[in-house]
Amino acid sequence: MNAGPIDLLTGRREISAVILDYGEVLCSPPSPDAIAGMAGVLGIDAQNFLAIYRSSRNPYDRGDLTAHAYWVEFARRANVPIGHQDIRKLRRLDVAMWSNVTEEMTEWLARVHSGGFRTAILSNMQTDMAAHTRNNFAWLRHIDHQVLSCEVRSIKPDPAIYRHALSLLEVPPSEVLFVDDREENIQAARSAGIRGILFQSVSQFRVELQALGFPILPAPGSAGQRSPE
Repeated sequence: MNAGPIDLLTGRREISAVILDYGEVLCSPPSPDAIAGMAGVLGIDAQNFLAIYRSSRNPYDRGDLTAHAYWVEFARRANVPIGHQDIRKLRRLDVAMWSNVTEEMTEWLARVHSGGFRTAILSNMQTDMAAHTRNNFAWLRHIDHQVLSCEVRSIKPDPAIYRHALSLLEVPPSEVLFVDDREENIQAARSAGIRGILFQSVSQFRVELQALGFPILPAPGSAGQRSPE
């Protein structure tokens, strides 16, 4: 099955593979209630929680820290005590917060894969979430390659993680479309010769795919807006 834009001069497909981020592309952004719930476990306000959360994730996502060590360090930075039960609850809530999969996007992914495109997920993802994803998400059968930061010990926008994904897909960078919700990750992909679309909503993504001439589009009328940061 060879759907997809064709370069009329060379006869080659312009795009033969799609790489997708997970967080806030294939799943919804964390809800304010979810963030408040995690902050409440630590007894701090949501704004303080988010500031520490955003600034502390890289070593955890890269696999440098265990879940236990990450939350102990988090509590130290928040200047609050933490116990084993708190850590277990935070780990559970952290996974739940990132588990609201966007059906419009996974349905689109399924059609892309069945249309003959190679597919990969390229995500900054910690070990608890990686295990949960594999144990619970049936849509992973539409992914040919899973490149998860905690396993390859590299995080976006490190060029190494893009090179790893390309080596698995075995297609030229110019034939790869990368979709991510972070501008710095898109720029890193483009520096590697990969085409990139910055994801902001399903409807916006659909428009950009149309402009690119990509033949398979998400269902019209989808929302999927990102929440403001």
